[in-house]
Amino acid sequence: MFSRPTQAAIFAVLFLILSVVARAHPIPDLPVRMFLPGDGTARVTVEVDPRCFDTAPDIAASMLPPALAQRSAEEKAALQRMAADLVRRCVEFTLEPIGRVQPEFTFTFTGHGGAPLAGPDDVVVLTGEWRTTLAAGLTGWHIRSTKESTLSVVFQNIIRGHAHPRIAVLFPGEKSFTLDLTELRAAEPGARTPGSISPTGSAKDGWSTFASYLRQGFVHVVPEGVDHILFVLGVFLLSRAWKPLLAQVTCFTLAHSLTLALATLGMVKVPAAIVEPVIAASIAFVAVENIVRPRYTRWRLLVVLIFGLIHGLGFAGALSDLDLPKSSLAAGLVGFNVGVEGGQLLVISVAFLATAWVRDPARYRNWIVIPGSTAIALFGVWWTIQRVVGGS
Repeated sequence: MFSRPTQAAIFAVLFLILSVVARAHPIPDLPVRMFLPGDGTARVTVEVDPRCFDTAPDIAASMLPPALAQRSAEEKAALQRMAADLVRRCVEFTLEPIGRVQPEFTFTFTGHGGAPLAGPDDVVVLTGEWRTTLAAGLTGWHIRSTKESTLSVVFQNIIRGHAHPRIAVLFPGEKSFTLDLTELRAAEPGARTPGSISPTGSAKDGWSTFASYLRQGFVHVVPEGVDHILFVLGVFLLSRAWKPLLAQVTCFTLAHSLTLALATLGMVKVPAAIVEPVIAASIAFVAVENIVRPRYTRWRLLVVLIFGLIHGLGFAGALSDLDLPKSSLAAGLVGFNVGVEGGQLLVISVAFLATAWVRDPARYRNWIVIPGSTAIALFGVWWTIQRVVGGS
């Protein structure tokens, strides 16, 4: 059995190690979209967040229009070249039966989804565009996320103005499904008339999208969402009794599920510059409360409820920027939410197993709750300052 000072030292070292690898918020995804109007042409776009160029993209601030305006023409051109290089490193494009192709993207500065930069708070991204003709004989197209990639690549297709219901979220080394192009290529003898691809998709498409976003939701918590992990640990540390723990986890789940759905549906929109600092502050608040309020009360449920609503807005950023089609929205939203819950339950399970050997309540508080909550509070305060100053 370790002494109390030794226990405190162990936890301090563990959290110090965590600080080295901790990500304040996930690295942006890399959406790849093909637009197929059905006339034998195709337009492929990619979207690169300038945060990806930072040495620490997980804590880098988003680029806003005022910062873009201060860049010289040479600096903007350099960012465009960096975006092109990033796409070449991270994504392989294949047209069947031709094989691999290398699109020549033209990059411009836009908002998410290619939207114009209309306000000073719009997040700036680099949108690359490549136009081509689907020559006779093409049968399909797919992409692969390279093993060297450090990003999640999102594969989407828009057919005759309707988003295809099947979406793939690719981790490094993974290949997407192959989209059938036989009905959308340039006219040739015997080619079928475009029109039989259903915009509503099939059950297989729904399950595929659900599975992709379930995994994305899980990874958004473990290992990428260290801020969310620390909040869950802060909730856990106050009491290991199953009733208080169940009540808090249920309250947090309902709250963030609500705002995740509302934000993804576009019914609620709060700037990340507000959401991210409040999430960081919620970590510090819950941890400090563990120290000054040694016992669980119903007040804690109100705290968890309020902060759960804010965390849901943070989770929603991973979905809202992708502009999921209506046909995929339910599957993507449910899958992502289930993945988030799975990540949170894993965190709680590991925390319970790691502390189960400390059975005495006084020792648990002195050895685990106080040093652990102190470390979590310090992270929360640091991230709050970092996000307010950085404007992320």
